[in-house]
Amino acid sequence: MKKNRKVRFQLFSHLFAILTLIFVLSCNSAQTQTTTASSPDLNIPSEFKVGEFAVGTQAYTFNRFTVFEAIEKTAAAGGKVIELYPGQTLSPDNDVPFNHEVSDEIIQQVHEKLDEHGLKVVNFGVVGLPDAETARDVFEFAEKLGVPAITSNPNTHEEMDFIEPLVQEFDIMMGIHNHPRPEGESDYRIWDPEYVLELVDGRDPRLGSCADTGHWIRSGISPVEALQILEGRVISLHLKDVDRFEREGVDVIYGTGVGEVSGVLEELRRQNFGGHISIEYESNWYENVPDVAQNVGYIRGWLDANQ
Repeated sequence: MKKNRKVRFQLFSHLFAILTLIFVLSCNSAQTQTTTASSPDLNIPSEFKVGEFAVGTQAYTFNRFTVFEAIEKTAAAGGKVIELYPGQTLSPDNDVPFNHEVSDEIIQQVHEKLDEHGLKVVNFGVVGLPDAETARDVFEFAEKLGVPAITSNPNTHEEMDFIEPLVQEFDIMMGIHNHPRPEGESDYRIWDPEYVLELVDGRDPRLGSCADTGHWIRSGISPVEALQILEGRVISLHLKDVDRFEREGVDVIYGTGVGEVSGVLEELRRQNFGGHISIEYESNWYENVPDVAQNVGYIRGWLDANQ
């Protein structure tokens, strides 16, 4: 009898050990799934990052000034990278608009200005890609500029059909930028992260989203929830905080509005975000460097508090 009890006890012990191992492995697997999600990686060097994130500005923040002045102001605010946009005047001494048609000499002048202030250009947009010919011209320019990504606004699968081969040919990513949900009837659909996901689903992984969190808020969408929908496809952000969930919402300093900025940063970390954060601050246009600096400081503070 004692021998049978001993055998049963040993069998029970072995069974318990096996079940415990299965439980531990399943927990580790679940933890891995929630902490190691990947995103497109722009391979931005660490010297152009604030902690783990590549942080700078969308030059549109300084659209009352020139490209050269936007570079200066980004550096003064503590940014490390910059996203240039088409049409901004080059410099106080040269009123040529900076776009995909500028000369190689102009591109060189921009790079010299960037080097002077220790910045890296990481994106160009929002730039229209209305047809295959224009799209090729833009990608050729982006290659000369040396950016790993461009930002555009394709709204149909037909547009994606001629953009995707260029992404593959030039090895330059393309992020779809969202504006607010239109009022009334409209064919414009990329305000909706679900539709953006539909546009890129099954396509080259270098196609994804340039997530404008402020415009999501103006569309009544939670930025954190939108990022979760687009997980694995988030190339870059136009990061904003906004004072209210309404179309007329106004940009405010990070952490003072409804923009879920802390939650956004946490979600980016969970997704192992490898893109860049463009601070696009559309307020206080002529005196906004201190405001942008506060936004950079918010990100630094969040990183220090969440090591």
